[in-house]
Amino acid sequence: MRVPLSWLRDYVPLSMPAGELAERLSISAAEVNTIEPRGPVDEDGNHGLFLVGKVLEAGKHPNADRLQLCQVDVGEGQPRQIVCGAWNFGAGATVAVALPGAKLPGADAPLGEAKLRGEVSRGMILSERELELGADHAGIMILPEAEPGTALADVLPLADLIMDVEPTGNRVDLLSVYGIAREVAALFRLELAPPPGIDPEPNGTESVNIRIDDFEGCPRYVGRTFGDVRVGPSPPWLRARLTGAGMRPISNVVDVTNYVMLALGNPLHAFDRTSLAGDQIIVRRARRGEKLRTLDGVERELDEQDLVIADADRAIALAGIMGGEETEVRDSSSEILLEAANFEPFGLLRSSERLKLRTEGSNRWEKGVDPYLAPQAASFATQLLVELAHARWLGHHDAHGELPPRPVVRLRPSRADELIGLETPPDEQRRILTGFGFETDDGWNVTVPTWRSRDVTREVDLIEEIARVRMDEVPFTLPVRRAMFGSLTPLQRLRRRVEDVLAALGLSEIYTPSLVPAAAEPDGLALPDPMGDQAVLRQTLLHGLLEAAARNVAVGNERIGLFEIARVYLPQGDELPEEQLHVSGIVEGGFAVAKGVVEALYRALKVELRIERDARPFLYPGRAARVDEGWLGELHPTALEGTWGVFELDLQGLLAASNEPIQYEDVITYPAVKQDLAFAVDESVVAGDLIAAAREAAGPELRELRVFDVYRGEQVGEGRKSIALAAAFQSPERTLSDDDAAAIRERIVAALAEQFGAELRA
Repeated sequence: MRVPLSWLRDYVPLSMPAGELAERLSISAAEVNTIEPRGPVDEDGNHGLFLVGKVLEAGKHPNADRLQLCQVDVGEGQPRQIVCGAWNFGAGATVAVALPGAKLPGADAPLGEAKLRGEVSRGMILSERELELGADHAGIMILPEAEPGTALADVLPLADLIMDVEPTGNRVDLLSVYGIAREVAALFRLELAPPPGIDPEPNGTESVNIRIDDFEGCPRYVGRTFGDVRVGPSPPWLRARLTGAGMRPISNVVDVTNYVMLALGNPLHAFDRTSLAGDQIIVRRARRGEKLRTLDGVERELDEQDLVIADADRAIALAGIMGGEETEVRDSSSEILLEAANFEPFGLLRSSERLKLRTEGSNRWEKGVDPYLAPQAASFATQLLVELAHARWLGHHDAHGELPPRPVVRLRPSRADELIGLETPPDEQRRILTGFGFETDDGWNVTVPTWRSRDVTREVDLIEEIARVRMDEVPFTLPVRRAMFGSLTPLQRLRRRVEDVLAALGLSEIYTPSLVPAAAEPDGLALPDPMGDQAVLRQTLLHGLLEAAARNVAVGNERIGLFEIARVYLPQGDELPEEQLHVSGIVEGGFAVAKGVVEALYRALKVELRIERDARPFLYPGRAARVDEGWLGELHPTALEGTWGVFELDLQGLLAASNEPIQYEDVITYPAVKQDLAFAVDESVVAGDLIAAAREAAGPELRELRVFDVYRGEQVGEGRKSIALAAAFQSPERTLSDDDAAAIRERIVAALAEQFGAELRA
């Protein structure tokens, strides 16, 4: 929120430097991002060369059709000749004038006398934008009557400091100038002015027909009616404050609603009363199929959960979000209905997100505005409408259900000292809480103010209020560790071992987003309201690795090897997705390099590696394989230019296969009997299946079995191949004889012949 310090001074006397104010607020209440100066200055840093001027003469420039030649009284005795390009004023107008030497905002050099089309201009008549008091640059700013030569700073808020405050999500009370003033008064022990707004004398007692059908969605609705309203521009001071706070001035009626919202934190809305059917306000849920054209010109289809403001016939506003186009206040409006309500935050937030419509008002409502604030906001708006729009206040009605009581929380001063780590005398604790608007009795029962009732509900919340006042006194020390306990889970240990192995193999760990474009995962779990292209939860880590590898190639890096350990999200229909922890990698060099990385990882984890032929659309045909815990292969060239090997494995599967904890087995001292076996099989038979069947048939005395050759040719016939296996037979109890080895060999031959039709060649 942007807060002009001149506005803040209306409610609390500021004597400290702006930097000190910002630092104290940042420590204790809300972060202050910047403090920016606004407005013009002279060369000496003051405003003495900005004056009120009276136009004595105004006529066409003799040498230019689009320029006026003016004589302007600025209190010097003799008028100044000034050339001006605007035509929205004439003789008799009171204007803002900058004399030579004045420096306008954004200008590189001070203003000087200039000759324009042969006529000397000894000053400049100013618009709103040139003074940073508004966005209007089409015409000159016309001032109220004032004595020529009066310092412009006495008439307008010519210069100011704008403080950009960023409250936390639970401090909606700090989304108002008065709320920040209340914090400043408490933190610096200053006197706080009463909240702005005093009801003027009413001009009538007419009834205001208001009906609330949903008190859960709208606990309170204050409606006030006004007649003889004169809609027009707001005075310069109001326009300047709204502009400084980051809002665009529109008209005096609309500006008043925005000004009160910024001042007190309660959003308001004004309706053209003559456009209301039945002269009635109804707060209800939208009807099925109901539509509303909002003030931004968009026709929106409403949901039955949307809370609306309606008249006797149709919805006229989205409650707390935006008004309807048909009932907006126009220049011709003369009768106004003012809304000062309170809306339940969660339903309003759902409507705002569904409709993709966020406003200054909805930003406050969705955080929970004080329901007791509406009458004060109505009083302040009424005061300003009477003063600035010459309105007659005709009627008032406050419709509400049972409003929430103020929470009462028990506080133990000793507990506060224990948690904060600093001793704060009980009287000082009471003073701090009282400064923030809390009330305490002798038994330390603390009554919470209505504007804090949502976020202060426990004793620890009260202790936090005391702590944040003393935050700058808390020493920067680490807590004493009196004990250390706990251990890593098996999965955490496995993850660290995988990281160490892959890093030792030369791969670098990366982190990529969990969300990927919809085109990358067309059947993935999509977000209902994505912020951009990243709209689907990933089912594989490959997408992020490809993008990272491509960026490395683009900057000229070589010998690229990357890996990531992260979660993937597998859809399960209407259920929550299954989350799996995967490790995935990409390396230059193709299938052989990826296979080497996977083999090294499996050896380090003491996991048996079984590789089978596979086919995946993103892998090169014939260079894709699956393992029990995932897959590996060579990336298809269309996915990324170059030769790349990739793999992805499920860490939970690796953990299950890793035989944790590893058990010691005594070294066998008896010699092994080694033999080679070659089998002729069909081309479709996978070597891994042969090895698995052989191990099962041979029993524990088969200590090693590996493929060392594959042959295809005339000797084995077309459609067949010869797989040569190196076997080692060994017993931990005795030396095996040739007969023992032959028996094991026969069991292997018989099993492979039965299961695969394998023929022993040697």
